[in-house]
Amino acid sequence: MRLERFLWAKAGEVAALRRQEREGRLPAPFAGPRGDFLAALRRPAGGAPLAVIAEYKRASPSRGVICQALTAAEVARQYAQAGASALSVLSEERFFQGRLAYLGEAHAALMDAGCPVPLLRKDFLFDPLQITATAATPAAALLLIVGLTPDVALLRRLREQAESLGMQAVVEVFDADELALARASGARIIQVNARDLATLRVDCAACLDIARRFPPQDGEIWIAASGMEHAAQLRAAAEAGYRAALVGTALMKDGQPGKALRTLLTPAPSVAGSTACA
Repeated sequence: MRLERFLWAKAGEVAALRRQEREGRLPAPFAGPRGDFLAALRRPAGGAPLAVIAEYKRASPSRGVICQALTAAEVARQYAQAGASALSVLSEERFFQGRLAYLGEAHAALMDAGCPVPLLRKDFLFDPLQITATAATPAAALLLIVGLTPDVALLRRLREQAESLGMQAVVEVFDADELALARASGARIIQVNARDLATLRVDCAACLDIARRFPPQDGEIWIAASGMEHAAQLRAAAEAGYRAALVGTALMKDGQPGKALRTLLTPAPSVAGSTACA
């Protein structure tokens, strides 16, 4: 799958936002607490080697339907109680069966539970109006993909717009060339995706290799994404220089995301029943 399909899938959303802008109906920024996404990545749960961003993921292009039985609210509560440092919520509808509203549902559940874990909006964002729309949700951060916005000036503009609205930007790359573009745009939170979008194959070794060949610079926080399923993989990522890992399918696929996260973070049986917020 190539990124052009996602541009097509988001065309209707962007067109609707432009109509709202012309009519003066763009949503106002969220007025409540968002949380500090960057700070959360610096606080791994318990003895975990790095922070885990646990993802609410109902479906994907590579796996089809993953888990539709659990709501965003229920999964958010489970993740927070199991030790997630942050949550990723997929809002793309066509391929991932997401909804923008899931961010609000997850946030409300976390606040009710007294576990204010920061949220990342994971989607295909390339237009300033999408950043404005994200700011109307409780998201503490959003995803920008270099492959969608390879123009460094635009990438910087979108990142700075997000920051001006109280959010942080996670800039995703797939190879060394995109890493150079991300750095040129001033990105400080860099996510390296191990999945090849052309073939949908995952190569965790390539993800680790990028970090070893082009180590994180001072002030950068790196996130490893795709293919993280076992505690040993988290340790390998941490040793390569990553500070966090984004995990979705491995946690959602069996319909017990909280239990799966506990196993990933702290395999010891003595903590399997813990329900304390991280």
